[in-house]
Amino acid sequence: MKSLVCKEPFSLEYQEKPAPVATDNEVVIKVSAVGICGTDIHAYQGNQPFFEYPRVLGHEVCGSIVALGSQVKEYKIGERVALIPYLSCGQCIACQNGKTNCCENISVMGVHQDGGFSELLAIPQTNVIPIADNVDDISAALIEPFAISAHAVRRAQVNQNSNVLVIGAGPIGLGAAAIAMADGAKVVVADTSEERRRHIQKKLNVAVVDPLSEKIEDYFDNILPEIVIDATGNPHSMNNAVNFICHGGRIVFVGLFKGDLVIHDPDFHKKETTLMGSRNATQEDFIKVQRLMSEGKICSSMMLSDTFNYTDLADIYEEKIVKNKNLVKGVILY
Repeated sequence: MKSLVCKEPFSLEYQEKPAPVATDNEVVIKVSAVGICGTDIHAYQGNQPFFEYPRVLGHEVCGSIVALGSQVKEYKIGERVALIPYLSCGQCIACQNGKTNCCENISVMGVHQDGGFSELLAIPQTNVIPIADNVDDISAALIEPFAISAHAVRRAQVNQNSNVLVIGAGPIGLGAAAIAMADGAKVVVADTSEERRRHIQKKLNVAVVDPLSEKIEDYFDNILPEIVIDATGNPHSMNNAVNFICHGGRIVFVGLFKGDLVIHDPDFHKKETTLMGSRNATQEDFIKVQRLMSEGKICSSMMLSDTFNYTDLADIYEEKIVKNKNLVKGVILY
């Protein structure tokens, strides 16, 4: 089979590799589409932590099953599935408590082991979910980033009575806004970039605010929201999130940065703020996203900006993906 290997920073090469063989509890999928994540770009540029080369990138994957292990009973040949790329140990305290998304020994496909920039991929049967017939391959490849957003929304305990401020109008912030809206919440998206605000407003028909020049409370009937989901990974934004939350409110950080958070403690305490991190996603989140897609409540067009052909990827990756400032979310088609 053909695999696109990141041999070292700034070097991608197609290589022929042996086709994977399913072990007892694995399925082999023929890859149909793969989303491009910031992780794939950072790894190519050589600034992805805990990363070793050579590596086959790609963790936002969908495809069709072409082989079954002897113990696989729930799936059949030809069935379309989406990948849950986080391989958990099942033994640590997080796994025992159902939080496989933050397993102490987690291994992420496309990061810690080879991922989906290949024609075929072997994966444990517990790490795939079925895709409805009315969910196309592009949408299925975007289940993973939407699931990241869905997990943050679930952590925030969003419901139909919630006022939610999403900070950051990139793919994960967009996904969080879309999921919260699907859950019936009132949602406003804040971003300092006029271009990103315009993009997300067009895609979601959601209210947008410039936090540098407008008051957040003007968008929530003169009160601050009880939920802030920060998807920026920007320390200044995250340090100031407490200023945008009401008393008794909840903050979820789904974006991250390498460094120390500095939060003004008197403001944090007087509001009795709940602060949470959100990492990866669980099977529950993937299933919810797939259901919302099949119901037409979220769709790939909300996030997608570009598609690419797998056979062209090595030649165009740097110019069309890494250096493309207009790229919001790209999907590779096989």
